[in-house]
Amino acid sequence: MLSAHCNRLNDMNLYVSDMDGTLLGDDSQVSATTASILNRLMTQNGLLFTVATARTPATVVPLMQQVRAQLPFIVLSGAALWNVQENRFEQVHAIPAEVVDRVTDVFERHGLHPLIYRNHADTMIYTHHCGQLSASEAKFVAERQHLPFKRFILDDSDYRHSPDEAMLIFAMNDYPTLERVYNEIAESIPCSPMLYCDSCDPSVALLEVYAQGCSKAAAIRRLATKVGAERIVVFGDNRNDLAMFQAAHTAIAVENAVPEIKAVADIIIGPNTSDSVARWLSINNEQ
Repeated sequence: MLSAHCNRLNDMNLYVSDMDGTLLGDDSQVSATTASILNRLMTQNGLLFTVATARTPATVVPLMQQVRAQLPFIVLSGAALWNVQENRFEQVHAIPAEVVDRVTDVFERHGLHPLIYRNHADTMIYTHHCGQLSASEAKFVAERQHLPFKRFILDDSDYRHSPDEAMLIFAMNDYPTLERVYNEIAESIPCSPMLYCDSCDPSVALLEVYAQGCSKAAAIRRLATKVGAERIVVFGDNRNDLAMFQAAHTAIAVENAVPEIKAVADIIIGPNTSDSVARWLSINNEQ
């Protein structure tokens, strides 16, 4: 299968990589080797490269600081692009207020309160929450309290309502608990929910709810049109990458990818711990 796709891909390809479990190592960092290869390919070869991730700019920007990115980052699983040069959101795909209420109703019927991510002035995320955080959510919040581009507003009794548009409704918990919430939302509410296990800790499940039609795939297609790319090549490892795999001309899974991703991949490369994405790009884009 490899030989069918390694025919010196031209400069009109858009290359898009997931981050956690794919571009990042097990230390959740972009290695010096990966950054060096990407910078050389983008500078010398004009490589069109970016990332598509469920993360927000609060963590994407510092993680990618050694990469001299020119294209916007696809963040929040496609709910927005992050303009790297101007440090602001663009092409925001907001969740309608009535959908926020309906989704929150479902969570509360199950005794849970989600985190609601809102776009504040196109430059910040205000994350609202009311009630008790799960253990994994509490750890998640503690690790991100002082990051740029994000503020947590906890114990917010009116957390459902804000003049800022909602981009994401998010929760972390055990899989069976969130699966019940996910099933009810998916069956009854017009939105785009995703449930999957954390790449770094499979005992933790993540439930993300976006506006209807929002996906990494849709954002990648819009970006490809914007930059004039003729083909899309993507790299991924987890279930939330399935949509972009289906939208790509060439879908590449890292060795550590989940079985569902490997099953639909055109190519399987080495693991995320071996700079495999950058090394594959280097082999297939050298002049």
